[in-house]
Amino acid sequence: MNKKKKYLLLYLKTGGGHLAPAKSIARVFEQNYNDSVEPVLVNGFEEANPIIKYIIEDGYRNLQAKATWFYEALYVLFKFNFIAGFYNRLISFFIKPYLRKVFRSTKPDKIIIFHFFLIEPAYSVIKELGMHIPLITVVTDPYTAHPLWFFREDQNFIVFSERLKSHCLQRGINNENINVFPFILSDRFSKPMEANKISGLKKEMGFSPDKKIVLILGGGDGIPKGFRILKTLAQRLNNIEIAIVCGKNDSLYKKAEKLKEESGNADIKIYGYVDFIFELLNISDLVITKCGASTFMEIVMSKKIPLIINYIWEQEKGNMEYLVSKKMGIYETSIKKLPGVINSLLDNPDKYSLYIDNINKESLQNGNIKVAEFINNFNITQRIS
Repeated sequence: MNKKKKYLLLYLKTGGGHLAPAKSIARVFEQNYNDSVEPVLVNGFEEANPIIKYIIEDGYRNLQAKATWFYEALYVLFKFNFIAGFYNRLISFFIKPYLRKVFRSTKPDKIIIFHFFLIEPAYSVIKELGMHIPLITVVTDPYTAHPLWFFREDQNFIVFSERLKSHCLQRGINNENINVFPFILSDRFSKPMEANKISGLKKEMGFSPDKKIVLILGGGDGIPKGFRILKTLAQRLNNIEIAIVCGKNDSLYKKAEKLKEESGNADIKIYGYVDFIFELLNISDLVITKCGASTFMEIVMSKKIPLIINYIWEQEKGNMEYLVSKKMGIYETSIKKLPGVINSLLDNPDKYSLYIDNINKESLQNGNIKVAEFINNFNITQRIS
């Protein structure tokens, strides 16, 4: 029996947008290449200093959720090479010992990187150990990507749009090193749920089969200004059920529960951190969200209309621009205006159908199988400097 090839999939827990695609590719290898490939998910911060780990993982998420302006300022600073280089070396110092241990013990056949903070330490360790292993960087930002993805230009990239490929070319990256695929999602989102199952699922989940559903959905930490959004919709929407996913945001969950209790509004459904986003998206008619890559792709792959309330400049700007330019979604930052926007869509079938038709015209696909196939066939090892 031939020995299985080991593929290391490196990620960090700085948001679901990095771990989710890594898990999706790992599942494809387990299901379709079980006889020949052993995928190994590796958290680069598994044995890092707890303080540094907290600053990067929790600090990263908190900045995005509660101090977006500060995160955006850091984003701008990372465009300066001397700052990006310093930060890369600093983070790399805390990640390299663990990666060195993992690379030595597993002797991987390929390494796939799903976070920009892992690029520098992975390449550095490979050079130090004298290994000759194909490395592939999966840029998880589909349209406008964080500058640190491209600090090292001699990489083999997987990107998810022609727009980002053009950006890479403008930076001087070799065309042969840029590979474009559809965005990676969990296999469940390869196609939406059959229409004849939705009514029954609504009943099963405690919703009325005859009412429209508006879903408020952020990432794992909930959506910024989630309580204000919920309160505004609860006060001004009639005969429409509202579901909110609070994620790990306990404060938002408690406030939402109190609002429901005090108002006696039975049309409000409140969830914490859930593993049934696929079901919630498929029973919903409209989704209020921020513009994280995985989230908005899951929405449109479910053939639902995203109503974007905010995005992180500049990293998520391209996501918003893509949706709006294709008339697949709506961008509205004013919470006061949300009820009017929602009513204008849900009360106007022709207007609603226009957005759904535009989503269908894009013929979006899940790239998980194609990306896994590409990785499995990829055998280029470059000289690491």
